[in-house]
Amino acid sequence: MIGGFLNAFAMNCFLIPANVYSSGFAGLAQLLSNIITDYTPFTATTGILLALLNIPVIVLAWKKVGRSFTFFSFFSVGIMTLFLEILPIKPIFSDDILLNAVFGGLIAAIGIGMTLKFGGSTGGLDIIALVLSKSKGKPVGTYFFLFNAIIIITAGQLYGMEKALYTLINLYVTTRVIDSVHTSHVKLTAMIVTTKGEELRKEIHAKLVRGITQMNATGAFTKQDKDILMIVLSRYELYDLERIIKRVDPKAFTNVVQTVDVLGEFRKI
Repeated sequence: MIGGFLNAFAMNCFLIPANVYSSGFAGLAQLLSNIITDYTPFTATTGILLALLNIPVIVLAWKKVGRSFTFFSFFSVGIMTLFLEILPIKPIFSDDILLNAVFGGLIAAIGIGMTLKFGGSTGGLDIIALVLSKSKGKPVGTYFFLFNAIIIITAGQLYGMEKALYTLINLYVTTRVIDSVHTSHVKLTAMIVTTKGEELRKEIHAKLVRGITQMNATGAFTKQDKDILMIVLSRYELYDLERIIKRVDPKAFTNVVQTVDVLGEFRKI
C-alpha cells in the first residue's frame, strides 16, 4: 500500500505536472495518455491505462515468480491506480522541472524498492526486470534503464529533447535508488547455529531452492551439540530466510555476510 501510494504521489505531484516521464509501465501509461489526448479526440487517464497494461504481465508473474508475488503485485497496482485517480495532478513544492524530476524519481524509486524488497512489485516492468534479474544475476535497475530507453526516445521525438533529458535524469535517479533499496543481485552467505538443524533444513528447502551445507558443532560454553547450516542466497531471499528462522528456531544464532563471488553451481532464480 505504501509503495503504491508513493508511486502515485510521485507521478501526480511531481512528474506529470512537469511533463517528466516516470519509469516502467507507469511512464508508458503516462506517455500513452499524453499521446491519446494530444493526437486523438479521446482522453485516457494514466491510472486506467496503467491497469490495462498490467493485465498480460500478471500472467507472466503467475508462471515465473509465484502466486504470492502475483497477488501482492496486483494489489500494489490496484492501490497505485486508485491513488492516481484520487490525488490531484499539481505540483505541491516547486514548479522547477529539474527538482520535480529528481525528487519524483527518488520518491517513486523508494516505493518500487520497498515493494520489491518485501515480496511484491508495482507491476509492469518491475515484473519483467525482476524475472530477468533472477535468471541473469544482474541488478534490477540495469534492466529498468534499458527498458526505459524507448520512453526517452519517444518523449524526445514527440515533445522535444529537453523533456527527454529531464526524463533521463529522473530514470537515472530511479535506477540508482532501486538498486540501493532492493539489491537482489547481491549474494549473501548465512551461517546458522541451531539446535533444530533438521527441522530448519526441511523448512528452508521447502521455501528456497538453495543448497545447504550442514555441519556438526559443539557450544564452547554450554558443551551442547548443535548444527551449523551454511547457505548462499541472494539478498532478495534473505527476507524469507529470516522468517523461516524466526518461526522454527527463534534462538538460533545467524551470521550473514556479503559474498564477493560464487564459484561453482549457484542457481540464479
